[in-house]
Amino acid sequence: MYQSRIFAPTLKEAPAEAQIPSHVFMMRAGLIRQLAAGVFSQLPLGYRSLKKVQSIIREEMDAIGGQEFHLPALNPIDIWEQTGRVEAMGDVMFHIKNREGLVLAPTHEEIMTYHAKQHIKSYRDMPQIWYQIQTKFRNEPRPKSGVLRGRQFTMKDAYSLDNSKEGLDKSYDLHAQAYRNIYNRCGLKFFVVGASSGAMGGSASQEFMVESPYGEDTCAIDEHSGYAANIEVASSALDPVGRIEDNPEIEAFPTPNSKTIDELIEHFSLNSDRCAKSVVYLADSKPYLILMRGNDQLNEAKLQLHVGAIQCRPAEPDELFTLTGAHAGSIGPIGLASDVTIIADTLLKDANGLVSGANKDGFHFKNIDLMRDCTISSYADLRTVQEGEPCINGNKPLRIVNAIEVGHIFKLGTKYSQALNAVFLDEQGKEQPIIMGSYGIGLERIIACAIEQSHDEHGICWPVSIAPYSVHMIGLGLHKSQEAVDACIAIHDALEQSGIDVLFDDRDVSPGIKFNDADLIGLPLQLIIGEKGLQQGQFEMKIRKSQERQTIAINKEQMIQQTVNAIIQQLQTMSS
Repeated sequence: MYQSRIFAPTLKEAPAEAQIPSHVFMMRAGLIRQLAAGVFSQLPLGYRSLKKVQSIIREEMDAIGGQEFHLPALNPIDIWEQTGRVEAMGDVMFHIKNREGLVLAPTHEEIMTYHAKQHIKSYRDMPQIWYQIQTKFRNEPRPKSGVLRGRQFTMKDAYSLDNSKEGLDKSYDLHAQAYRNIYNRCGLKFFVVGASSGAMGGSASQEFMVESPYGEDTCAIDEHSGYAANIEVASSALDPVGRIEDNPEIEAFPTPNSKTIDELIEHFSLNSDRCAKSVVYLADSKPYLILMRGNDQLNEAKLQLHVGAIQCRPAEPDELFTLTGAHAGSIGPIGLASDVTIIADTLLKDANGLVSGANKDGFHFKNIDLMRDCTISSYADLRTVQEGEPCINGNKPLRIVNAIEVGHIFKLGTKYSQALNAVFLDEQGKEQPIIMGSYGIGLERIIACAIEQSHDEHGICWPVSIAPYSVHMIGLGLHKSQEAVDACIAIHDALEQSGIDVLFDDRDVSPGIKFNDADLIGLPLQLIIGEKGLQQGQFEMKIRKSQERQTIAINKEQMIQQTVNAIIQQLQTMSS
């Protein structure tokens, strides 16, 4: 492709709203342009990269037996209502106002299940793996970070249909390996974490993560043991508070100026481990009081999973007072004003000698024994792990990192098939719900993560596999040397005939502009051809990422083949 003919509008400066490297360089290199908040147009260079990602995904999905669909983005809302996800999605789902009963699909579990219900009748019809690469719509309240948090994006979503849990396990493992292959081929450094299934539901899920200071996800990892988990489900090996020998009766004491754990500790010289913080949440409108150790933070995802709720939120101040009889800072598990289910974090299991609010403003109880004085409905791991806490696999300190999610796989089980009555006849002729898995990849996120991981101050450093073009041929002095023009055209054509995609900068602009644009666009290999080099019998080849320069010695009779061979050899080395 001749650069003078391609629409690749580069920018010297990034728009003010572009704050992270991938957003900055995707805008500056002319890969994307913003149309509206969270909505981007893919320009030719960006779309070429997107198509290469699609090709890698298709190859790996087809290799595990996937069959490609293309489902409508417009969905009947009644199908979604049957699974309860209209409520669970909330405002994230786009509703069509002038065509009542239609929504824009944020994903396609319901629609795949709808088709499975129509056509899967027997256990012999499975296993099946169905997938698509399609546009999705999510009404993000605060779209940001370029294509990482958008309202319209491209997703590969796949669905497995099985007649047994063992079959689901096999399908899940096939996808997990396919995802590893995809990210490796796309040049990403990634790690896999256990994750919360959230509104998707199911028994298990894993996320594929790329570490980045700009990531919206937080993960706990231990490189020594290989442990990695999203902070929503991560656990540590902290010892429980346990019991102490001295165990007097509970006693109320005034705490008028102590509304936080830190203030209690400071004013009364308390041990933070013996302070039990109480918070009140409403899960699907049912009130829960959660007891946490000291300044531990409640992990809402863990709470939601533990109680099996669709929606979970902290109580409002007026609700808090009605339920407990006190305001924030004075609430606790004893003497509640109404019927509230009490759950305690596992670090407090059967603990005594605790201090917590007395459900009377300005007062706390001390000497609380959870076995004697409270009715604890259940204990669960509900806290958010912190940096440096011991890992559950070997006690090495955990590292807390920000990361970008590039894929998520779920063992859905029968949540959707039961809701939509998608059943099959087993070997005994008995109806059973189809057992499903769901597997998603954000394509634009792969590109953004590749740029986040591989760039410098000058621009992008593309992995060979997903670069818009493999080679950037920079022609110098073309306006005054027909010999250089002829050499560039001949090498351009020979490279393309050899299956190597090349962008030929034939523009009538200064060498400085060409070199700056080449580094900004960041194609893996630069080939610099000019009259001076031709006279000296050599071309220069530059590896974009390392800035390493090599000289290709040529003679005019074998110039084209020598150059093509050198390019092919270097690209193979870079791809290995």
